[in-house]
Amino acid sequence: MLIPLISVLARTGLDALVLVPGANFRRVFNKDFHQMERPLAVIVPRKGEPVAVVPHLEMGSFAPIGFPGKVFPWRDEAGYMGAFMAAGEALPQLRKSTRIGVEGQRMRVFDLFALQQALPGAEFVDIHGEISSVRLHKTPAEIELQRKAIQISEAALEATLVEIKVGMTETEVEAILLRNLFSHGADGLSFAPIVAAGDNAAKPHAHARPDYHLKPGDALLIDYGGTYQGYAADITRTFYVKEVSDYDRAFYETVLAANTKGREISRAGITASDVDDAVLTVLEQSQFAQFCRHKTGHGLGLDVHEAPQIMRGNKEVLEPGMVFTIEPGLYRDGESGVRIEDDVVVTENGIECLTSFPRDLRIVG
Repeated sequence: MLIPLISVLARTGLDALVLVPGANFRRVFNKDFHQMERPLAVIVPRKGEPVAVVPHLEMGSFAPIGFPGKVFPWRDEAGYMGAFMAAGEALPQLRKSTRIGVEGQRMRVFDLFALQQALPGAEFVDIHGEISSVRLHKTPAEIELQRKAIQISEAALEATLVEIKVGMTETEVEAILLRNLFSHGADGLSFAPIVAAGDNAAKPHAHARPDYHLKPGDALLIDYGGTYQGYAADITRTFYVKEVSDYDRAFYETVLAANTKGREISRAGITASDVDDAVLTVLEQSQFAQFCRHKTGHGLGLDVHEAPQIMRGNKEVLEPGMVFTIEPGLYRDGESGVRIEDDVVVTENGIECLTSFPRDLRIVG
């Protein structure tokens, strides 16, 4: 199970790395643990036996993973530092003049402080990207789980749309969507859904309002996703309530053209920058160029945002098994916004679009 991490150590030349609960931990050990006030950490040295510091109440869940090293459990009344110090003593080769990699976007400050006390003299460096590379290429089994999450999410959206009426609030629509996600088989949420109408749709990360009622002509942007066995869907569709103006129709069609370009150009062998450049060029050459705000997309898997980042300047070459989003958007501050997002996987012959929900402009309510 530790082979991917040993490979990371070989590539980076570091003396050890540390995993804490999160998507990388889940991918390596096939087990998910909550990050809470009780620290849990696995230290994998390049040479020698790995060790783990584990809260006692989690031992019943930790033991079945078959961890191939020493485990130092700790109880609440004793605190965690004793277990960290014991783990450090079990790794004397790491206590001086060593470099240890950590997940900079995941590890908490107090986790790091405990490691620094346990391994004095070690230098801790952020190698979040290198560790996360173990999740970059999805296996066929992972892609199937992601496909299931997307199918559940799309069925939930369709069920939600038929219930939407003029006069509903954004939070009422959100509640219907959440009910439908779980009733269709989601085991969790990829993130808190974004349900934004009218001027709220111009905020890419808006929050549903309990006091805004849908009215004719509103754009209704829904960005959401359910999870299935931990794997995330991330889908956005924008609809119009009762009617749409000619201006808004042209606005929508411009975003759709950019989305289409992204799906057409994506394939193995080109870079993430190539995809973003092609998509943004469609928006930048339109009459709505001033309303473009963000990159084309991001990787998707156990985390809803992971590598590869589909943005200009990222020269990472797309390879089979990479899953990412294509989600161009345009946003008119104080007025309206449109985003159309699909999830795709790179194949040997191009891409497969895992999302199939129709993209043509749709009137609801």
